Amino acid sequence: MKRAFITGITGQDGSYLAELLLSKGYQVHGLVRRASTLNRSRIDHLHQNPDLHLHYGDLTDGVSLVNLIHAIEPHEVYNLGAQSHVKVSFEMPEYTASTDAVGTLRLLEAIRASGLDCRFYQASTSEMFGATPPPQAEDTAFYPRSPYGAAKLYSHWVTVNYREAYDLFAVSGILFNHESPRRGESFVTRKITLGVASIKLGITDTLTLGNLDAVRDWGYAPEYVEGMWRMLQHDEPGDYVLATGIGTTVREFCEAAFAHAGLDWQDHVRLDAKYERPTEVDALIGDATKAREVIGWEATTDAKGLAQIMVDADLEQLGRLVENKRGERQIP
Repeated sequence: MKRAFITGITGQDGSYLAELLLSKGYQVHGLVRRASTLNRSRIDHLHQNPDLHLHYGDLTDGVSLVNLIHAIEPHEVYNLGAQSHVKVSFEMPEYTASTDAVGTLRLLEAIRASGLDCRFYQASTSEMFGATPPPQAEDTAFYPRSPYGAAKLYSHWVTVNYREAYDLFAVSGILFNHESPRRGESFVTRKITLGVASIKLGITDTLTLGNLDAVRDWGYAPEYVEGMWRMLQHDEPGDYVLATGIGTTVREFCEAAFAHAGLDWQDHVRLDAKYERPTEVDALIGDATKAREVIGWEATTDAKGLAQIMVDADLEQLGRLVENKRGERQIP
């Protein structure tokens, strides 16, 4: 039985990856941060699986990573843990660097020092391209425009360095925006689909957003975690862009989400400059030719289909909450 170690297992990508690996017969170990309240809702449905094991630790604590790598002896390590919100990275730049940049170094060093023959996946990001015009591929110049993008760029290059210096099987997946009903509520796509559901159900009447002109390449997260796994199954390590190749503005995503619920977005959306970044990334559109040709991966869900999936899920989730509250009020 293969053993996999996932940092960020409680996040969107980590939860989908855990599902995928468990379905393939892996023993899955996940890193979780200690907190006074549990934040494991995305993996609650997996808790009864005897092949899932959770461990306390943190990417800012190198000792915990060394101990866990030694104890688990994983065949595959997926580094998905991060402070992943771009806007927040401007407010918490030092923490973002410690977690996203130096955290990767700590994990790589733990693997190197252990002497294990394991394969390492680094979650890189399209935000590393930043101001570089699209389309963006593996050999496109990087120009990050946020502390998050800069921290991830360090992680990307230190992964390449460990691959070349120590002959580690280390890959970087340069993933463009990928979303799902499990996306955090502060990210713009989920903020939009939750807003649509709230307006449709009569809970609110408006949704406040920032820059509607930003262009992103949005795909469906479950498809992208399969790409991560495929990278580690290939004979040779390398870096891969995962993307749909289609650019969509925030305005267009918003329009599709509202239209799916039978609403006109212009009747409900308000703009506020406080939601804009200090330095904006205007357009990210990926070229995933290498992933298609080398590891056989290709995105199949476009932004419109993604908006529909997320709106349906948020309508169902909020609908249940509304019904539960109605039932509570009827209890004498």
